[in-house]
Amino acid sequence: MPKMKSHSGAKKRFSLTATGKVKRGHQNKSHILSKKTTKRKRRLRTTAYVSQTQEKTVKSIIPYKG
Repeated sequence: MPKMKSHSGAKKRFSLTATGKVKRGHQNKSHILSKKTTKRKRRLRTTAYVSQTQEKTVKSIIPYKG
């Protein structure tokens, strides 16, 4: 059986924690930042976790990340 291929975009966007959760960054942080408040931009810098409903899907497209 050949090796599975990882999704190239997902490799760059997601990482797994030691407990098996999927960590992600926030969207809307690349451009048009002048209209966004400082508080909003600061919140977007922090990392978040993928919801439990999407976790299985994300883990399947990054099989060798863990």
